Amino acid sequence: MRAVLTRVLSASVTIDGKRVSEIGKGFLVLLGVHVNDTEAQAKKIADKICGLRIFEDKNGKMNINPTDAGAELLIVSQFTLYADCSSRRPGFTEAARPEISEPLYELVVKECRDRGFKVGTGVFGADMKVESVNDGPVTIVLDV
Repeated sequence: MRAVLTRVLSASVTIDGKRVSEIGKGFLVLLGVHVNDTEAQAKKIADKICGLRIFEDKNGKMNINPTDAGAELLIVSQFTLYADCSSRRPGFTEAARPEISEPLYELVVKECRDRGFKVGTGVFGADMKVESVNDGPVTIVLDV
């Protein structure tokens, strides 16, 4: 499982001109599911997302976790994170099919909510417009 996590001041998802989800300060998480991923990887990446200390403390050091920072999460499914770009036309055979990836995506969302986070989501499989105001910018890639 792979997540591209960006620290944001705000982020939102719009579909067909209608805003379906938005957050304030927190993380925009683009989440990709690999063909071999399991529930164990979903739980592990949720734990990493919820515990990653990339908010600054009073000394300007990345030392504050999202709970203590009062962060919100916007998690968007992103199968293209597993693109094979060895040629000019990307292939996506390493990305899990929807019948595998959607339940694992939903499990990550549930795990984060169960930890007390406000979690916004995209709509699985939809053509989404994702906007964000990056903070820093700080972007981290997580692979589990």
